Amino acid sequence: MSKNIKNILVVDDEPKILEVVCVLLKSKGFCPIPAENGKKALEIFDAENISLVLLDLMLPDLSGEEVCSAIRKKSRVPIIMLTAKVEENDLVEGFSLGADDYITKPFGLKELYARVEAVLRRTEHDLIPLTRHNSWRDGDLIVDFEKNEVKKKGTSVTLTPSERNILSVLIKYPGKVFTREELIETAMDKGFAGYDRAIDSHIKNIRKKIEDDPRCPVYVLTIPGLGYKFGG
Repeated sequence: MSKNIKNILVVDDEPKILEVVCVLLKSKGFCPIPAENGKKALEIFDAENISLVLLDLMLPDLSGEEVCSAIRKKSRVPIIMLTAKVEENDLVEGFSLGADDYITKPFGLKELYARVEAVLRRTEHDLIPLTRHNSWRDGDLIVDFEKNEVKKKGTSVTLTPSERNILSVLIKYPGKVFTREELIETAMDKGFAGYDRAIDSHIKNIRKKIEDDPRCPVYVLTIPGLGYKFGG
């Protein structure tokens, strides 16, 4: 687990479940953020730096499937669905929309915590982006992870392994803000012994290679006091 506190979005329309789950997560060192409906959940997801989503399927406005689908269009953040549904077709549909795991109601708190820990461990260093071939601004920037190829205005760009990993992490979670410490933990080799400010140097080099004006970036953005995010 990261030394940074992880925000977990808890989405359920039952106040008691929200309260109990949030108390559990807080006691385990997480920062739980409750949402009582799907619309609120999506608003929070866009505004906060979310590391995992606990998502009830039966919500009063948007369904859990709709919320999952909306999140998957812009992020690979892990999603655990909370459901009273046990039909195989329901489970298959949820996984097809991008859910990482399921837990059926009623559930024990020990089981829930174990699932959260397992999913976070499994996805923490997964650098696979939403799609293998990514293109922005009508082909201004193209990143093809399958071919290990980056192009700026049709010209190939050579990234160092560290630069490629950092860009991959940022693209994997578009809109998610990463601190320097999170980028070191997720993108750098385990033997990395540099200072967190070394990330700034890598970001500067990436911008020189993929931005029209590195001083006014549109892809790799600085969020003052927090870190960096992908804006493409």
